[in-house]
Amino acid sequence: MNMEAFVLGTSGTMPLPSRHLTSVLLRREGELFLFDCGEGTQVSMRRLNLKWKKISAIFVSHTHADHVTGLPGMLMLSSQVERDDPLYVIGPPKIRDFVDASRDVLEMYINYEIVVKEIENPSARQVVYQGDGFAVRTVPLSHSRTCVGYVLEEDPRPGLFHPERAMEIGVPRGPLWGKLQHGSEVELDDGRVIRPGDVMGAPRRGRKFSYVTDTLPLPTIAPEVSGSDLLISEGMFEHALRDTAHAKRHMTAREAAQIAAEAGDIKQMGLIHYSPRYTERDLKRLLQEAQELFPRSFLTRDRQTIPIPYEEDA
Repeated sequence: MNMEAFVLGTSGTMPLPSRHLTSVLLRREGELFLFDCGEGTQVSMRRLNLKWKKISAIFVSHTHADHVTGLPGMLMLSSQVERDDPLYVIGPPKIRDFVDASRDVLEMYINYEIVVKEIENPSARQVVYQGDGFAVRTVPLSHSRTCVGYVLEEDPRPGLFHPERAMEIGVPRGPLWGKLQHGSEVELDDGRVIRPGDVMGAPRRGRKFSYVTDTLPLPTIAPEVSGSDLLISEGMFEHALRDTAHAKRHMTAREAAQIAAEAGDIKQMGLIHYSPRYTERDLKRLLQEAQELFPRSFLTRDRQTIPIPYEEDA
């Protein structure tokens, strides 16, 4: 089952000619999940030839303009195609007001169901969306407006099936193998009961994607994102501007790397949500500061594709 992240925008505060506002799309097999929807999201999706009609849910971190200005257009765009499934819009308080006001003022033509789910207690981690074999939960953050991060984590997968073990203990090839692989014990003709653990390896972990932006560097973030195959984290300022970052309730690239280093077992971290004060050349300073603490840091770029393989395939 494929999983990959598409970076649709990397800028914070305002769009730039080379950087749209912050937005990341996650594709898990054929299902799409959008994290924030800044201005320019549609442009990047079009250039990447992504099919927006398959978006199942949009997860909004907070209702500052640079994270939601692309949402009205995305909702209207989805009416240009036939879709039977509802579109979920999930975010902190005020997201329902924003969606309802946009639909009313713009007199949107909507031919599908929009389900808006406001997170009732953003200060507590909670599951806000569940799908087949995975769940999305929140990460409480601290910004100038109520803000949350998100973690999409897959359920553990069964261990590898070892046919040679099955043959050795007398399980005939056929339907019984399938039952064992699906977690059911089977009884042989001689009365012996064979359990999945007799022919299967240890359970394998699923994949984990974490998205954290617009927050002070809280000590509670690291345990929430621990074990991420991909962490997308804001790195809005260089560390020399730490006081400025904290006054705006943001964190520096170095502080993001500190969280990644403390979290443990993070495969890679992509910085995002750069201050518009940084040119493309200046961004190298952010990367250098992050890599000093977490070498597996990288700069995300607009319309970048990031594969998220299973651990054994990486």
